[in-house]
Amino acid sequence: MADLLGSILSSMEKPPTVGDQESRRKAREQAARLKKMEENEKRKKAEFRKKMEKEVSDFIQDSSQQKRKYNPMGKIERSILHDVAEVAGLTSFSFGEDEESRYVMLFKKEFAPSDEELEAYRKGEEWDPQVAEQRRRLKEMAALEEAASSQTKKSETCPNSNYRDKYSHLIGTSAAKDAAHTLEANSAYGCVPVANKRDTRSIEEAMNEIRAKKRQKREDDTGAPSSSS
Repeated sequence: MADLLGSILSSMEKPPTVGDQESRRKAREQAARLKKMEENEKRKKAEFRKKMEKEVSDFIQDSSQQKRKYNPMGKIERSILHDVAEVAGLTSFSFGEDEESRYVMLFKKEFAPSDEELEAYRKGEEWDPQVAEQRRRLKEMAALEEAASSQTKKSETCPNSNYRDKYSHLIGTSAAKDAAHTLEANSAYGCVPVANKRDTRSIEEAMNEIRAKKRQKREDDTGAPSSSS
């Protein structure tokens, strides 16, 4: 009996020491502080959402406003504002180079920003529709002037004839070279020499004559007699 009682007493948890009691007290206090901080954070988020809902509602009802720019705010606040805007059917964007300077802009659906306007905000510039329209017109005029200048230069340049490359597979490289030689540019008559302007032969006739001259030349070089009629 005494052994059983001793075994039970030894298995029982010993009463906490003064040090253990202090550690547990601090742990309870820390848990209470964390819970209070979480409740405060939750309350602040709810209050901020309620405030944004009121401002977004006023913005929608104000027909004189097309967009609204907010002061820089933290990531959590921006996230809440984006969510409120989406629920309300608005378009929202965040701009700013760093976290401290980032802000939110709201746009009504019927006044959604253009790509040029968004690009201006991303660069940290103010958007002015009149200035943007002037820039657009200047770009169009510059493009038209460049195209006209390019066309003028192209018309003033007389390209070399590609006659040789075009017909070399039909009449041979040497014959095509001879034919192309007759089409070299004449400065007084543009790209066509005077002799060609008076030549009434067709291209096929000219090619046949060149072939005949080439064949006659080969026969002369080999000493083969030419046929007589």
